[in-house]
Amino acid sequence: MLLVRDVMTPKVKTTNPETTIRVAAGLMLKAKIGSLLILEGGTLLGAVTEGDVSRAIAKGADPDKAVVREVMSKMLVTIDPSARMEEAAKKMAGAKVKRLPVLEDGKVVGIITQTDIVAWSFDLVTSLKEMVRARYRPPDFQP
Repeated sequence: MLLVRDVMTPKVKTTNPETTIRVAAGLMLKAKIGSLLILEGGTLLGAVTEGDVSRAIAKGADPDKAVVREVMSKMLVTIDPSARMEEAAKKMAGAKVKRLPVLEDGKVVGIITQTDIVAWSFDLVTSLKEMVRARYRPPDFQP
């Protein structure tokens, strides 16, 4: 049984709610990621994504004055690191989100994304395929 802690990214990029959207965009670009978790005093307040930044700018926000608190998503779906991978996939699908912050005792310990789920699914399918092949090979099979 594979758990979220086995697949999640433990080093999460974060910023504070008063970071400008230009700085937030630069942090995401530099780290080659699509979102930042927003923390204040160690408490998770929300997340800001590339899409949030793009929408804010398209609506006329000044990227040097607007801060992530103004554009971030505040209602976050989270998951515990001891949850099964299937639960993470169901939560993402149900909430229509691409990433889940992983919280343990109220503290951020990682993040799991759709990309992580797809990679895990691919590995699972590949393993199952190999199991089926091995089971149904004739005893004298020579690859």
